Amino acid sequence: MAKQVEKPEWVRVAEAFGASGQTQREFALEQGVRLSTLQSWVYRSRRAEAARAEPVRLLPVQVATESVLEVVAASGARVRFAVGTDVAYVALLVAALGR
Repeated sequence: MAKQVEKPEWVRVAEAFGASGQTQREFALEQGVRLSTLQSWVYRSRRAEAARAEPVRLLPVQVATESVLEVVAASGARVRFAVGTDVAYVALLVAALGR
């Protein structure tokens, strides 16, 4: 039977998985943990990270002639979208790319 592991150790395991470049199955096998347990802690770690992230602030702009706009996230990701695109959708997309 596997020993009980406290949350702080699992937070580190979830972070190690993120940096490993492996699939969840490969990482779980290598570390000797159940795949379902790893998946649960990776999910929880990502949710906690998203909750701590700063909300995306969109600034008002005035469009002169361009029909395509571009947002550059702090991560460097670029999102181009047509004038008139739902601003809430763009905000969610930029927030997801920033993770």
